[in-house]
Amino acid sequence: MTPAEMEPRIVRYGDLKPCNTAFIDAHTPGSDQKENFTIIGGGVSESKDQHVHIAIPHGFNIGAAGQPPKCRNSLHSHRTAEVFFVLKGRWRFFWGRWGKAGEVTLEKGDIFNIPTGIFRGFENIGTDYGMIMAILGGDDAGGGVIWAPQVIEDAKDHGLVLSEKGRLYDTRRGDTLPKGEKAMPLLTDEELKGFPEPTTAEVIPNHVARYWDLVALADKTPAKVIGEKGKLCDKPGFEVDLITRASATEKKHRHDRPSVLMPVKGHWRVDWDGGSTVLAPGDTMSVPEDLAHSAVPSMTGEAALYHVVATDDPAGPTWKG
Repeated sequence: MTPAEMEPRIVRYGDLKPCNTAFIDAHTPGSDQKENFTIIGGGVSESKDQHVHIAIPHGFNIGAAGQPPKCRNSLHSHRTAEVFFVLKGRWRFFWGRWGKAGEVTLEKGDIFNIPTGIFRGFENIGTDYGMIMAILGGDDAGGGVIWAPQVIEDAKDHGLVLSEKGRLYDTRRGDTLPKGEKAMPLLTDEELKGFPEPTTAEVIPNHVARYWDLVALADKTPAKVIGEKGKLCDKPGFEVDLITRASATEKKHRHDRPSVLMPVKGHWRVDWDGGSTVLAPGDTMSVPEDLAHSAVPSMTGEAALYHVVATDDPAGPTWKG
């Protein structure tokens, strides 16, 4: 594969195209400065304005959220895995029906495999614009977002209505629901009972991995982060490894399905049969299936990247309580 052929599979951080109206809370004060990015796959955006950078199916989706300080993402849930790692800034993640069941603070490089089926939200508690990268299980990412009832109710006061098909309509722009289509119904009290309320102590040990702990594990071989034998032992339909300078090798390898490289620190030279490129933090590269490739740091200093590849495990609920 030539560099020109590979170029559409590389998304540079500086070329990311944000959507400011991706979700129902886009006009709600405190959440109205979010930027949503859909990098690989269709994602879960509710807006027709969302740009998709790479539409090739991978068995999972890759996205990102960029937010200024004190901006938050409202409480929602997914039917498949949602994994975040911090690219920039300092972030607080919180969960539960009202966001009070538990919380954790993540720094750069930390990764959080959020339990499936709980309401979760997050906010930038740093002093500068922050960015978190996301991996969502399945090609259809579980069919969309499930919002806590209060989020939908709050959005009505600011002109946004979500249809029963998961499409967003802005009444302030003159949008109306299509004829015969109803608004997304609120979850009933009975349905809400099906959303767990795990405590911080229950969640953190098996769902949060600190960057420096992973670096220590990656001293000779890549650290298994998410997967059957990962530090966060889970089978959400994909595996995640952390590769560092100490565990990188110039020996090429290949996968029988597309894989993704996402640097978090340092610059990385990726070589493949037919070409080479350099990735920086925030860049995302999709490597085609059966293409031999390698990745090694291209400069001195600290270097780490996350590697993601799909598995044959179903991309369904993984939280067992």
